[in-house]
Amino acid sequence: MRVVLGVTYNGQGYQGWQSQSSGQTIQDKLETALGKFTAQRVSTLCAGRTDAGVHGLMQVVHFDTDIDRDTYSWIRGTNANLPKDISVQWAVKTTSEFHCRASAISRRYAYVLLESPIRPSVETGRVGWTFNTLDEAAMRNAADYLIGEHDFSSFRAAQCQALSPVKNLMRIDFHKRGAYWRIEFEANAFLHHMIRNIMGCLVQIGQGKKSPEWMEEVLAARSRKVAAPTFSPDGLYFLGPRYDPQWGMPERTPAYDALP
Repeated sequence: MRVVLGVTYNGQGYQGWQSQSSGQTIQDKLETALGKFTAQRVSTLCAGRTDAGVHGLMQVVHFDTDIDRDTYSWIRGTNANLPKDISVQWAVKTTSEFHCRASAISRRYAYVLLESPIRPSVETGRVGWTFNTLDEAAMRNAADYLIGEHDFSSFRAAQCQALSPVKNLMRIDFHKRGAYWRIEFEANAFLHHMIRNIMGCLVQIGQGKKSPEWMEEVLAARSRKVAAPTFSPDGLYFLGPRYDPQWGMPERTPAYDALP
């Protein structure tokens, strides 16, 4: 059978999602925990790989196994072998027709940004930071240029392995509570560093260093050289994919409520 897990994690102490020889990645820790629970080698696939320092509020993974356990056992048995900053939140048993990556309709991220003259402390590693006041109207106007299907080469990391830079960015939503911004992104898929590079541009525009129209120029240039520096990974959260309701996959975890 195919087992699907919804996983949350604090990415501060890890070198991203994808397995590395160091063993200090989310995938390595999850597969080790599954191996201890099943006494078998388990290989997982994920809905969206995250970079070092990026957090996951609902990473979705699947693996195939001939071991039959109830869904709650998969949750408790795996969590018993995971570090405290990684947790399986839900489990669903399904068929091989479901694929955590290929079946996704869209993927969602949120960036949490602290706007304050003083650097963060309690929330260090969990928020991005700008000490300048931001112009919300300017950032919203700039974001509008990115909505739709475009070539996002200007926001693509050099090491990106995506076959095409063309993606459909469905929405960018802005919310503010006190000193904290929460900016949400949803697209059919994202390029490597795409959101962090967009955030770098949005912050420069919000600070008044660039005009909203500059975002259109950056997009049209299709060159990473013209965009702002890549913004910090600290405030980036993978909210997870969306699937057709027929698959019966949850759309959120309680961790969503922890964000401003």
